[in-house]
Amino acid sequence: MKEAAAGGKSLETYVIVRPEHLNHHGYLFGGQLLKWVDEFAWIGASKIYQGRSLVTRAMDTIEFKERVVNGSILRFHTFETRKGNTSVTWEVDVFADEPGGNEEKEVFSTSVTFVCLDAAGNKCGLDCEEHTGGCEDEST
Repeated sequence: MKEAAAGGKSLETYVIVRPEHLNHHGYLFGGQLLKWVDEFAWIGASKIYQGRSLVTRAMDTIEFKERVVNGSILRFHTFETRKGNTSVTWEVDVFADEPGGNEEKEVFSTSVTFVCLDAAGNKCGLDCEEHTGGCEDEST
């Protein structure tokens, strides 16, 4: 598990795994977990970089460490680990607390990188004053 960047912000979000989130084997569908990971990392980044248009550029390694059963409470710990000129990276660590369990276990971890876009869809600086166009393309 990585540490948050100096002065970085973090976000904790919880969800309960329901029957509609399960795959045909009766465990959490991996695609559903990836959807939550992307969404919660984006929420954290968007709260810090308000007024910016952030889109997902990449996800790091995708490895499901443990299967997750119906009724589990998932804790998503998300935090900024890197800020570039046009992009920001957030780590997402996911922990599961199974029904009747007495401790949570880590089930997933990855990094999600977002890039800032201007109104025309071009890369734009995170610190650029004008996010409606006119930002110069800066390297990530």
